[in-house]
Amino acid sequence: MCSFSLPIQLKFLFQPSLYQSYKAVNLLFSQSPKLLQPHDDLPQAARSHWRSILLIGLFSVFVNLLMLTGPLFMLQVYDRVLASRSEATLVALFVLVVGLYGAMGVLDFVRGRIGARIGAKLQTDLDARVFTAALKAPPGAIKQAITGLSDLEAVRRFCTSSVAFAAFDLLFTPLFLGAIFMFHPLLGWLSVGGGVTMVAITLTNQLASRKRGDEANQTAAGSARLAEQIRTQPDTIRSLGMTKAAIAKWDVQRGTALRSEMALSDRNGGFGSLTKSLRFLLQSAMLGLGAWLVIQGELTAGAMIAGSILLGRTLAPVEQLIGGWAVVGRAHSGWKFLRELLEAVPQENPKTALSRPKAHINVEQVTVIPPGEKLPALRQVTFDIEAGQALGVVGESASGKSSVARVLTGLWLPVAGSVRLDGATLDQYEETALASYVGYLPQEIALFDGTVADNIARMQPDADPKAIIRAAKKAGAHEMILGLPAGYDTPIRAVQTKLSGGQKQRIGLARAMFGDPEVLILDEPNANLDAKGSDTVNTAIRQMKADKKIVIVMAHRPSAIKECDTILMLKEGRVADFGPRDEVLRKNVRNHAQIAPAPAPKVVQ
Repeated sequence: MCSFSLPIQLKFLFQPSLYQSYKAVNLLFSQSPKLLQPHDDLPQAARSHWRSILLIGLFSVFVNLLMLTGPLFMLQVYDRVLASRSEATLVALFVLVVGLYGAMGVLDFVRGRIGARIGAKLQTDLDARVFTAALKAPPGAIKQAITGLSDLEAVRRFCTSSVAFAAFDLLFTPLFLGAIFMFHPLLGWLSVGGGVTMVAITLTNQLASRKRGDEANQTAAGSARLAEQIRTQPDTIRSLGMTKAAIAKWDVQRGTALRSEMALSDRNGGFGSLTKSLRFLLQSAMLGLGAWLVIQGELTAGAMIAGSILLGRTLAPVEQLIGGWAVVGRAHSGWKFLRELLEAVPQENPKTALSRPKAHINVEQVTVIPPGEKLPALRQVTFDIEAGQALGVVGESASGKSSVARVLTGLWLPVAGSVRLDGATLDQYEETALASYVGYLPQEIALFDGTVADNIARMQPDADPKAIIRAAKKAGAHEMILGLPAGYDTPIRAVQTKLSGGQKQRIGLARAMFGDPEVLILDEPNANLDAKGSDTVNTAIRQMKADKKIVIVMAHRPSAIKECDTILMLKEGRVADFGPRDEVLRKNVRNHAQIAPAPAPKVVQ
């Protein structure tokens, strides 16, 4: 029969717990260098929070010890207070219980706040890194790039959820099982059997839900992407009569996503209900077995009630983990995808800052294979451009003109050969610095949420207004911008903007010229411009040449290369001809007579 006193019980229960906590902390300290090697960004970010994690573990020790308050109070009430009918003892025990439960609540609240801050700090530390990796992701990591930020959000939600603390509480299950064994071995073995069954259910749930969880995430991401595409292209959808068809296709994908999510929810809910029912059954079985032991004289009534309460506390973390398995599974897959993404896009080591280069481009035997492709887009391309020159890159569609632009801006790296700016290969320049030296106007102009000035300044928060206006004047866009409703402060939305194609083209040109670059690369600059707009571009090119800068123009239309001194003609990714403009055009272009000779430079003050 359980008949030892309260002090002896407390000593017996608290000593193993403290020893177990010491072993857990010692194990974490001994293995942390091995487990958290900074071989990539995620373990390194986790390592920075190890003190906070240890603090949560320390608070969890006391929280779980204080959870013994209820069973021990019940034991004393049944076995001592009722037997002695001592009201003073009951009041003293109750006051003690109030204090202990108050302390437990404070400690539980504090560890919750620490967990929330770990999650927030982890997301803050990795947000920019994950975003950058998503922008630079190779074709093999596109899937991870698409879900990168949501994966990081899933990890943060796990850190702030009660499921994370259930994992800490699960470490103290042996403590509560030991306390039940103290009451009677049969009660202990019943608890062990129930715990093993609960763990088996958890593992089964994990194995059964993994595939459906991945399917649910993929289908949800697919339907969200399609919805965003439809939402951002309303004019195209409506003008082509695609509204019903587009919505019908989205409805099919969304329905598939909902079915996957419902199947996953049903499966997790089924395991959760099974676990809850099993826990209630075990508690009733514990009471039944305890009552039989009381009848046999092997257990007191207080120990019977306390054992039932302890069993519920023992199984509670397992039930929490099963109930929140969707959060655990999503965080696990998110962590896995984040590691794959960050490993696919390693963080670049700091580069030595080079001085501002002179305008001189040398391309030597460059061969380029676009990301995700097997065949090269450029083969052994060679040319050299000096300061004060304008190069026109011409050729049929898919001849490699845009590939040259991407190589010269450093977006694509050559698999053979070299591209040098003032003697240094492009990969020796830091990305932001290179962009300030090489201005780029792509074929498709993308403007971002903000003002006109924000877009010209490349979203730099501390950009000099004078530099913004100077770039707009060089691009011939100043007067056009002043004619907008709020001038440079006119708000722009990336979606459904009211700017015309020509206006966006001019703002894009001003953005390319912001920062006074040494090299200006224009990919089909006249695509959306009328004759007046084309003249504006040609004026900007003349100004760049007068300033001893380099301009490289990828063009289909003859008017775009009027100011070019040299022509690079491409055919199927190879150099078909290279030399002075009139000479190359005379040999290769029938309508050479339609291209007016370059007028004398006109410098804009």
